Amino acid sequence: MRFPAAFLTAALLVTTASRAADFSARFEALKTAATPAQLYALLYDLPKGGDLHHHAGGADRPEWIYAVATDPARNGGDTFYTRAHFNAAPDAVAPGARFHNLRQNGYDRLSAAARAEYVRLDQLTADERAAWCNSLRLDAPSEGRDEFFKVLWPRRGQLESSLPLSTEMVVENLKAFGAEHLVYAEMQFGADNFVSNTGEPIPADDAVAFIRRRLTQPDVAATGMTVRFQKTILRFAPDAEARLTAAYAFVDAHRDLWVGLNLAGIEENGFGHPRRFLDTFRAMRARYPTLALSIHAGEMDGPDSHIRDTLLLGASRIGHGVNLIKDPETLILLQQTRRVLVEVNLVSNRLLEYTPDLTKHPFPEYLRTGVPVCLNTDDRGMWDSNLTDEYFTAVKTFNLSWAEVVELGRNSLAFSFVQLDVKAKLLADYEARVAAFEKKYGGENARDALAQLNAVQPVSYGYGQRAFGLVFP
Repeated sequence: MRFPAAFLTAALLVTTASRAADFSARFEALKTAATPAQLYALLYDLPKGGDLHHHAGGADRPEWIYAVATDPARNGGDTFYTRAHFNAAPDAVAPGARFHNLRQNGYDRLSAAARAEYVRLDQLTADERAAWCNSLRLDAPSEGRDEFFKVLWPRRGQLESSLPLSTEMVVENLKAFGAEHLVYAEMQFGADNFVSNTGEPIPADDAVAFIRRRLTQPDVAATGMTVRFQKTILRFAPDAEARLTAAYAFVDAHRDLWVGLNLAGIEENGFGHPRRFLDTFRAMRARYPTLALSIHAGEMDGPDSHIRDTLLLGASRIGHGVNLIKDPETLILLQQTRRVLVEVNLVSNRLLEYTPDLTKHPFPEYLRTGVPVCLNTDDRGMWDSNLTDEYFTAVKTFNLSWAEVVELGRNSLAFSFVQLDVKAKLLADYEARVAAFEKKYGGENARDALAQLNAVQPVSYGYGQRAFGLVFP
């Protein structure tokens, strides 16, 4: 007998809900009995879905960058320099100029006096290397929004233009995500603005071919990760409309690997307001078959109409959405339709002081009133964090139930822009991995379940150490 697809889907959901209910009590017991380190290990071992809000560049750990930038075999035979010394008094130098980074072609164009201020990365002392790594992340209480937007990004300098280095950073992120039990990443990563070692622009199609080749290598396959990209446009650029038009053409030509578009950039810069782009998006929709849109909105301190205006642009996912709670009419709309996902970034919102007190974050309001949400890492390299930090923060701060934890992972796959056949496989795999996790930690008693965590080796970075006091071997 053949059953309708709707019947089979409903039966699967009932079975999943029943199974989750069986494990819910155990999850509560584990939360109660576990030490912070054990709970972190449990959540590190947790099957996760995907990371949908992920900025290439900002996601790169400085230690990874240093390793590739000082290894010609991995960086395409280039040499990298950083500004470590100053001819003028240090207090006369803009903070963003400290540890500013150049490639060989940029270094060669400097005057002799300017070159004297730069040091090859592989010639930094141990202390200088540590300071260089810290210069590319927020690691001090005094650092926040201005440091992030005005200092960290400019300081990266010519790191951005190296195709081999940038592609290796994609791979390093995939490896780290695979170790955290993710299966999907949707990165904001383009194929333009790369230049050769001699400073010549690399055609976008050549860059795409290079990226494709790297993603077929065995070490990428071993991560178990599926990766897709979004093309991102800096929303407040004077020529942002032209860039958006070009981005549509690029994504349309590479739909297998690039699956969506995004507008990013600090919203406080009023030149990037959503309605600026309405006519351009409408013109593009008249020219191209549907392309998915995930757009930053609501990353603001005060109330505004940015999220509602961003929905008008056609977005089916909202990045951040912190001040959605200050727009009741739009909040009600998203509660009722349940068709638009909010990509929540707890660590980011805390460090950039959009919600410095996470107990006041609107995340649980969205989660528990029907707005689809998932957890993401945003600029994890600059936060010195990982996705487990997001889950640990959410579970500890908002007392998440097992059903809610599973829903977050499921949403991150269900609302992804990956091709439908791939999405179906990822979702089925997710349910199977969740069932295996429940079986693993659902034995006779919680004590035996906790004992299994001795075999888990979580990786926690500086954020986990500073925020939670957790240090693992």
